[in-house]
Amino acid sequence: MTTVQAIRTFLFYLLLSSSSFFWCILCVFIAPLLPFRARYRFVIQAWCRCATWLAKVVVGIRYEVHGLENIPQQPCVILAKHQSTWETFFLSAFFEPLSQVVKRELLYVPFFGWAMAMLKPIAIDRSNPKAALKQLAKQGHERLEQGAWVLVFPEGTRIPPGQIGKFSRGGAALAVNANLPVLPIAHNAGEFWPKNGWAKFPGTIQVVIGPLMHAEGQGPRAIAELNERAFNWVCQAQQQISGVAPQVSGVDASGVV
Repeated sequence: MTTVQAIRTFLFYLLLSSSSFFWCILCVFIAPLLPFRARYRFVIQAWCRCATWLAKVVVGIRYEVHGLENIPQQPCVILAKHQSTWETFFLSAFFEPLSQVVKRELLYVPFFGWAMAMLKPIAIDRSNPKAALKQLAKQGHERLEQGAWVLVFPEGTRIPPGQIGKFSRGGAALAVNANLPVLPIAHNAGEFWPKNGWAKFPGTIQVVIGPLMHAEGQGPRAIAELNERAFNWVCQAQQQISGVAPQVSGVDASGVV
């Protein structure tokens, strides 16, 4: 990374952290007075748009979205590739309202966690996978019935470019039990916003929204088949984006950030 890009990256983090601190303080006092959808737009959507805008203007990370015609009118379960923090910002701003599966510990962070807690996240305990899956099934179904999208990162953690983690079946199970499709999403954000380190690289992220996938039947077999179909589509889309077939990682996925 060049000296100029390093300075831009430092400035980006300074602006991002400062805006986050002041915005979260403001939200703690204002958000409780707003209905849920307005609260989501005020707390999450506005700030996440600010974050992606800062990434574009300060460090040169732009993006292009393909497959907009695949987005349904009714919210469903989103199964997205996870490579960096960027897609968390982008997807939270792009789909609204959106309920995301997060680590329970995030809600304990002063101001940031308090603001997030008001937005109906599915906050699970990663140390208890069985309880986490039950919670995802119960609360995820409730969020879908309330008209919210449910975002699941089925790999369970951020996986570097060129690799793909095994998909947890939690998201597919949620979709099958709610009689709703899944919407797979692939991208290459990790090439410009890496998982490790603080470096940021200019470029254009390709976001590809796949076709809606419906389960063929009910029960464990239908869940497994839908999950495998979503996994295969994301693999193929990642290969088209990067030109290289991703290697399957052995990460134990739990479907959370």
